[in-house]
Amino acid sequence: MRNGNHTISQLQIHIVWVTKYRYKVLKGKIQERCREILIQVYDTEDIRILSGVVSKEHVHMHLEYAPSKSVSDIVKRLKGRSSRKLQMEFPELSKQYWGKHFWAIGYRVWSTGNLSTEMVEEYLEHHRTPSNKDLGNMMLE
Repeated sequence: MRNGNHTISQLQIHIVWVTKYRYKVLKGKIQERCREILIQVYDTEDIRILSGVVSKEHVHMHLEYAPSKSVSDIVKRLKGRSSRKLQMEFPELSKQYWGKHFWAIGYRVWSTGNLSTEMVEEYLEHHRTPSNKDLGNMMLE
């Protein structure tokens, strides 16, 4: 829940986006760095991570955000900053991603208003494997 001067809100969404061409490049150090970058963006944008999974070719996020934010702006910041930083820090990605486009165009988002947190967690659990390392609220797959 978020409290404003005259409001109380609880806006939650589940977002999924994939790497361009679904290349499985989110492994090892790249995967861990992607997670760190996403957490940095959340901290600067006042977005709360409820849970998430960074898989080899896609990202699942369950988020809570302020009503002053738009979903498209949140995703633009997440994808833009992570793409730029990952390609700067891992030059080997430029061999597969010429033109600086790391993430595929588009994303899927669901409002979780009609879903319980448990239902979303159960869905995300399906995308986790026993070998995951728990790194805070987000998991690496």
